[in-house]
Amino acid sequence: MIRHTVAFRLVHPEGSPEEQAFLTEGPALLRAIPGVEDFVVSRQVGAKSTLRFQFAMTFADQAAYDAYDAHPDHRRFVETRWAGEVAEFAELDLVPYP
Repeated sequence: MIRHTVAFRLVHPEGSPEEQAFLTEGPALLRAIPGVEDFVVSRQVGAKSTLRFQFAMTFADQAAYDAYDAHPDHRRFVETRWAGEVAEFAELDLVPYP
């Protein structure tokens, strides 16, 4: 199992229609890609990070994650939305500790 997480800050003003669109349209598209399980959108409430949101999802195994990463819908989202709308991010891919 792989838990893929990306914490990020958008270029859009807080509470703007553009922010709302990114946070609803992105997950709708990404959730529909085969292999994506347990997709969650979270909002940062602490003051220790400037990264305001997180997308997190689970994949059964490395093959499922690789298929997602290469999927045309994921690639298109990264190129057309993520690259221009995300100001800063941190990505983690985690597996259970034995």
